[in-house]
Amino acid sequence: MNIIPSTFNQRQVEHTVLGGTEPLRKVQMPVTCLVLNRMSRQYRGRCFTSLLACGFERIVSVEIRSPNYNTEQLSQEFPEVKFVVVPENVTLGDMVNLGMAETESRYVLVLYDDLCIDDFSFTAAVAAKLAAAGQFCVCPRLMTADGQNLPVRFTPSVDKSEFNVESSLAIADKAATLYPADLAAFYDREKFIRLGGFDYTVKAPYWQKLDLFFRAWLWGEQVSLASGFALTYAGESPQEDRTTDISYLRFYLKNLLPVFRNDHGEIPRASFFSFKARSSCGLNEAFRLFRSARHWTGLNKYRFKTDAVSLTEHWDGTGDEK
Repeated sequence: MNIIPSTFNQRQVEHTVLGGTEPLRKVQMPVTCLVLNRMSRQYRGRCFTSLLACGFERIVSVEIRSPNYNTEQLSQEFPEVKFVVVPENVTLGDMVNLGMAETESRYVLVLYDDLCIDDFSFTAAVAAKLAAAGQFCVCPRLMTADGQNLPVRFTPSVDKSEFNVESSLAIADKAATLYPADLAAFYDREKFIRLGGFDYTVKAPYWQKLDLFFRAWLWGEQVSLASGFALTYAGESPQEDRTTDISYLRFYLKNLLPVFRNDHGEIPRASFFSFKARSSCGLNEAFRLFRSARHWTGLNKYRFKTDAVSLTEHWDGTGDEK
C-alpha cells in the first residue's frame, strides 16, 4: 500500500551521483539551478555553458538513466555540474525532491533544459528581487521561441460543484497564481522541505504538481508572478495532461475534501460517501484511500490555515491584483 508521505523525501529513491567535483567559479548568489532534462544530447552542452556563466552557487542536473545517453561523459565535460541519475520508474516529483536534497542553497531555480539555452540570463540582482518577495515560489513569464506569451497565471474555480483551474495570459507583477507553469520557478528551499515536497503517491505529473501547490496555499504559503522574470523556450512549449485518474482522486482527498474548523483541518467521516460517489473504485479500495487521506490530514491538521472552499471563494484576497 502506498502511504502518503508525511516528511520531505520520505521515499528513498535509487540514484547515482556523478560530477560536481569542481567548485563553480565566481559565485554571485545563494541559488542552485536545478535542471530537468528533455532535450537531445546535442543541446546539453549549450545549456550548461549558459548556466555556468550566471554565477549560481551550484548546478544540479537530474536525468533519467538511459542506455542511449552517456551522462558520465557529460560529467567529465562539465565537472562543476552535479548529475543525479535516476531509473525510469520515478515520478517527476521524485526527481525534484532528489535535486532539492542534493544542495544546501537557500533558494533553488527549477528549470527544464529547453528554457536555458543560448539566450538564457539570470543575475544576482534578479535573484535578490525574487528572494525579497519572501514567498514559497515566484514564477516567471514564459514565452515561445518566437516571442509569444504563454499562460502562466492559474486560478482555482468551481463550476457546478466541479473544481477547475482557469488559465490566463494576463500578467500583473506580484499577482497570485495557483502554481508555476511547467514547474519553472524560483523556490525557497526551506519552505519546500517544510511542505514535504512532492508526493510520490500522486504519480501523474499535473496532479502531483497541483497537489503540492494547492497544499502550499492551504497551509498558508503564497505563489506569485514576477513580470520582470522571463524565460523563453528553445523549442515547442509542452502541453499539460489533465486526465482525471487515480492521481486526481489522491489530490481530491488531500486538498479538496478537508474542511477547516476553528484552528485545524479535518476530513469528516461522513464525507466518505461523497468521495465514493466521485470515484470509480470498488468499496474496499475507496475506503483504503479515504482512510489513508484522513490519517495524513490528522497528522498535519494544524498546518492547515484554510480549506479549498474558502481559498477559492476568497482568491481575490490572496495577493491577486484586481
